[in-house]
Amino acid sequence: MGSLPPVATTTHSAAPRLGELLVRLNRLSMRDLEQALAAQGEIGDLLGRVLVRLGLLTEADIARVLSVQLRLKLAKTEDFPKTPLQVPGIEPNYLLAHSVLPLGIEDGKLYVAMATPQDAFTIKALRLATGLRVRPRVAIESELRAALERLYAQPEEDEGGEDPASFDFTGGDSEFVEHLKDLASEAPVIRFVNQIVARVVDLRASDIHLEPFEDGLHVRYRVDGVLQEAERADAALAAAVTSRIKLMAHLNIAERRLPQDGRIKNRVQGHELDLRVSTLPTMHGESVVMRVLDRASIRLQLEDMGFSPDTLARYRALIERPHGILLVTGPTGSGKTTTLYASLTKLNAGALKILTVEDPVEYQLSGINQVQVQAQIGMSFANALRSILRQDPDIIMIGEMRDTETAQIAVQSALTGHLVLSTLHTNTASGAIIRLEDMGVERYLITSSVNGVLSQRLVRRLCPQCRKPVALAADVMRKTGLARFMPPGGNTAYVAGGCAACKHTGYFGRTSIHELFVMDAAAHEAILGGADATALHNVARRGGMLTLYEDGLRKVAAGVSSMEEVLRVTQDQGDA
Repeated sequence: MGSLPPVATTTHSAAPRLGELLVRLNRLSMRDLEQALAAQGEIGDLLGRVLVRLGLLTEADIARVLSVQLRLKLAKTEDFPKTPLQVPGIEPNYLLAHSVLPLGIEDGKLYVAMATPQDAFTIKALRLATGLRVRPRVAIESELRAALERLYAQPEEDEGGEDPASFDFTGGDSEFVEHLKDLASEAPVIRFVNQIVARVVDLRASDIHLEPFEDGLHVRYRVDGVLQEAERADAALAAAVTSRIKLMAHLNIAERRLPQDGRIKNRVQGHELDLRVSTLPTMHGESVVMRVLDRASIRLQLEDMGFSPDTLARYRALIERPHGILLVTGPTGSGKTTTLYASLTKLNAGALKILTVEDPVEYQLSGINQVQVQAQIGMSFANALRSILRQDPDIIMIGEMRDTETAQIAVQSALTGHLVLSTLHTNTASGAIIRLEDMGVERYLITSSVNGVLSQRLVRRLCPQCRKPVALAADVMRKTGLARFMPPGGNTAYVAGGCAACKHTGYFGRTSIHELFVMDAAAHEAILGGADATALHNVARRGGMLTLYEDGLRKVAAGVSSMEEVLRVTQDQGDA
């Protein structure tokens, strides 16, 4: 790709800088300009080229504004000659190498189309070689290059050369630029990215997946926990779309070989969206996943999170204890952090000092001191916890117990009078106890510090407008365990239908199902006796704990969700 206009260098000393003019003409925001200038410093390229690479503007935009800046005419495709114009003293190779297209000679003047008509060195060279006065015109880069190759490139020069279609676009910078050269004048990258982000509000999506494959850029949305295929864009768009997103997330756009993580704050249709961005190099480019956090829709009331009344009462009793550890477990995306946030909101009071350590801080809570983990500078969970304990907290929330050191500090904090809330990646509530032991925490310390464990999952709610009632046979209700939770004489459950309101999925929104393990005397005895996860699970059930599957059955009996959905989420619990 040839050069695009620089910011400061111009043959017209009074002309404004390109970036300033773009902002003045409302073609670019000041924030985007500042970010592009920062990216320019990283890449070491001309501002016009950087703006195009990032998808902020097209080559046509740059050319039009450049013609205004330099007060030169814009040469369009129809202005280009149909046959090569032979200029005395100038070889075709020079024209190709310097992206100069002769338009005509008249009255001792040579009219040429250039992508960088402010290039005084090239204009001087043309004047010395031809003896003519040179009158440049501004041209759109890709159009100019196409015309030069059509008119002046020799067929034999192309033989043995690389086919642009065979370039590995995950490779060096030159291939990357070549990949984008035909994109600029026809692909509104900014609008495409904005449309992708804007759709999350209408779809109620929790994640956006942009995956480059050989046949194009696949866009998928995770709605109510299930991925849905959306549009598919041309593969040529992938690099520019990724660059645009990385710029918005303040990532290094020049680094395409390593994974990166960032964050975008955006406002869409009145919604304040936080997008957690993750990039990952793949065979066909960088895969991008954006986790969506809609501040307007986040639920920070425990009563609104799908707790059954008896489970909620027991859970609130646990968080109201003055000290000890309360764990929330489940896979990624099961709402663990939201449950902890809702718990902290319930606890937040002027008389309590509450501190959190998170990676990342997903939602800012009023009146609560939140600390962001920064592993690259040594600010790990464990190191942050040591400092937090010197801040005289009453309640500590740890985003995740990831290692032995963090677990041991959490236990010591609980034993010295602090209430500690945290998450752990285990499938069941009783499994968290064994996980702590695997992390090096002694059993007697577990029984002394852990108050309870809440395991949770998210299940899709049936769309209230199109759900369909079905009558269940007695043996089906008995085999599934549903009979226990049905009202007397009841045998009606509901299945998914499909309508415009739920986008024909049959489901609208999600709710939680829970399994609450409380550390009582029987659990103490079992743990100290060396019980495994299965034995602990059975002890807890004898103490009144309902499993995830059983709590899901309560949602089915109430018509909130379907049997198929509960089985999908809790299939490992089906025999409970």
